[in-house]
Amino acid sequence: MAETDGSPFGGCLEKLKLYVRTRKGTILTAEILLSFIILICYAASMYGGYSAVAICEMVFAIIFFIVFMMELDKQFLVVNWLWSDLIRAVIGAALYLITSLICVIGGAGDGARIAGGVFGLVAGILYAYDSYTIFLDIKSGRQHTAAPTDDTV
Repeated sequence: MAETDGSPFGGCLEKLKLYVRTRKGTILTAEILLSFIILICYAASMYGGYSAVAICEMVFAIIFFIVFMMELDKQFLVVNWLWSDLIRAVIGAALYLITSLICVIGGAGDGARIAGGVFGLVAGILYAYDSYTIFLDIKSGRQHTAAPTDDTV
């Protein structure tokens, strides 16, 4: 059994520390924190209905963070995790940009709603960047090999 320094979660904490330092781990961590900040802003505003986007995107980001951190994507091969993550990031970018623009434009007199909208615009840009990096990973992982052209069968 591996040395865990007396902590029952030693292996998990080491994986967490190592994964947060990767590019994908940093992006997912930022997405989780921004979604939490947006959730607080929308909850404090007069219109709390916009917090549903922040809750959903935070939960999905946490799920993908755990899956990639624990390397469960290599164990559960039924799901194409890269494409699922791309769909999550594209939908998150679109939802954050749409709801944030609505909140910033129509939030006169509600400072918390405007603040949530501004943080939402930043989150939308972050989710769009995440989509771009995932797209590059998918594109670079694709093998472009030519079909054999010899006539021998």
